[in-house]
Amino acid sequence: MNTIVRIAPEAIESLSMARIEAEVGERKVFAGDEWLVARRVVHACADFDILPALWFHPRAVAEGVAALRAGGTIVTDTHMARVGIPQRRLRPFGAQVVCLLGEERVRQRAQTQGMTQTAAAMEIALEEGLAEVVVIGNAPTALLRLVECLEAGAPVPRLVVAMPVGFVNAAESKELFLGRCPEVPSVVLRGRKGGSPLAASVINALAELALGQSG
Repeated sequence: MNTIVRIAPEAIESLSMARIEAEVGERKVFAGDEWLVARRVVHACADFDILPALWFHPRAVAEGVAALRAGGTIVTDTHMARVGIPQRRLRPFGAQVVCLLGEERVRQRAQTQGMTQTAAAMEIALEEGLAEVVVIGNAPTALLRLVECLEAGAPVPRLVVAMPVGFVNAAESKELFLGRCPEVPSVVLRGRKGGSPLAASVINALAELALGQSG
């Protein structure tokens, strides 16, 4: 039986990171800042098995950090992903995180065009120039619509975090994105696994890097 550890609340995160470092062993397939982001993703799901499926564009970390430091807007596919990125992490840069899901104009477009609300929200965010950083942790339809809009000439985000989860088009949408948008800086969790907490954790790690607090 495992022994319960009595520890001060403010020390829980650092102990978690130390245990990840101790247990990862040969599964530590990244180095430098990429590892600090990957470690945060592992922390979000307690699953080392995701590491082989995690993919970084060579400019992903640098572009993400630069976008945050410049006060860029982060668009998420769901409110779960939005609340997973605390405003306190973004406040030092003047950055903000928004999700258009549930707005009346989104509902109307989804109904009129026969698409999901997450797809309609992504389309509107791109049209309005909000999507400097895109975080997708739930909806493959949002990622698919992102690809379509980029191919149609929409402004290219500085970073895309593509981690939709599920059994229908989750893995397929990620591969489509990687195949059709290889030039877009991105962090992708290939396969079926993903989720809003994992996608949000990437931005939280980048915010720490932007502040020089990771280590």
